[in-house]
Amino acid sequence: MVCASGCDSRPATLPATLKILVAGGFGAGKTTFVGAVSEIDPLCTEELLSGLSEGADPVDGVETKKTTTVALDFGRITLDERHVLYLFGTPGQERFWFLWEELCAGALGAVVLADTRRLADCFPAVDFFERRGIGFVVAVNEFDGAHRYTAEEVRAAVGLGPRVPVVRCDARLTSSGTGALAALVHHLLTTRSAHPAKTSDPGEPP
Repeated sequence: MVCASGCDSRPATLPATLKILVAGGFGAGKTTFVGAVSEIDPLCTEELLSGLSEGADPVDGVETKKTTTVALDFGRITLDERHVLYLFGTPGQERFWFLWEELCAGALGAVVLADTRRLADCFPAVDFFERRGIGFVVAVNEFDGAHRYTAEEVRAAVGLGPRVPVVRCDARLTSSGTGALAALVHHLLTTRSAHPAKTSDPGEPP
């Protein structure tokens, strides 16, 4: 509709929103990752760790950690005028895993952060996305002073298939975080083009 003054009053096309999860073990750097790449002040649901949580949240290897995410982290990246990326950081502790099902609804893919100090902690996230057929990459968050492993060493330790990308990442750096997201998008596009959606034969059920 065009108003009397000649302005176009039709609503502008809303940008498509793309949902990405950022997962991984307790203390792997998910909150830091979302905060580094988000163009807005991220929404964080962090609480201070206390002596009461030591049994549920062992801090072996991450002794300097003082807070923990109890629900989710949320950030946003505008790719262009037509696409907006929404980032949802998942809680890492086992007692909050029930939230993952809700958070993964409608997700395009995921970045699984791996902490080489506690590499086994990323297993649940890897298994979760593999079982649900959600594409993901493993981003090795290289903490200061932690041992450096090759991508193949990480792949073998975690039991990743050959098609799952393993990238290096410093969750504190915007450029490094966006690089991991770019690797994920490239992986998703490559996988989709290699395995296009099957079209139903007119004679068979959908």
